[in-house]
Amino acid sequence: MLALKPLQNGTRHQVFGPTPQTLASILEDEINLAVWQRQLPIHVAEFASLLLSLDEPYAEALSLELPDEDSEPDLSGLASEYRDLEGHEGFIADLRWLTGAFACLLGARRIGLRLRVLDKAMCPRFHVDHVPVRLITTYAGIGSEWLKEEEMDRRELGKPLAEPQEKSRIQQLTSGEVALLKGEKWHGNEGFGLIHRSPKPAPGERRLMLTLDWLG
Repeated sequence: MLALKPLQNGTRHQVFGPTPQTLASILEDEINLAVWQRQLPIHVAEFASLLLSLDEPYAEALSLELPDEDSEPDLSGLASEYRDLEGHEGFIADLRWLTGAFACLLGARRIGLRLRVLDKAMCPRFHVDHVPVRLITTYAGIGSEWLKEEEMDRRELGKPLAEPQEKSRIQQLTSGEVALLKGEKWHGNEGFGLIHRSPKPAPGERRLMLTLDWLG
């Protein structure tokens, strides 16, 4: 695991860019969010929308073991019940690429993968993750919400009345964007995990979301 020295001040920044190389910024001490502002390939976006249109519950979780940096994650059984939908193969290829890139960037050998359809906010309160770093991307539907450092007193996390109410103070990822969120267990980032929450879909709306966790 990377050993980064703690900062001597409370400065944390977020970075955004149009290429996947932007994600490497998460390795910098003062960065707690790196976002690749990508546009989903049309066939991947269409598959995700088609899956949501079926209006079925869906959730899968995998613990992936990668023996070395050249190992390719085995996702052959993922979303297998939807393999007849057009675009399934390209969707799995995209998942495989993201997982491999995540592993390569961090030197991760164990990764937790969760892919699920959500019709409500799983974590409706602003919070921080107690993990080193987490990848989040929404393939269809609204994206996760997050706060800049000065928008909320961290001591008030979990208290609804302390959360900002003005929409202008709440940032939001868009569908297709890939985000790396630094958590509380990243060495040197204690007390500065990115503050974020799940968005609340409108009635009748759903979202298809992927998360990857660095387990070791």
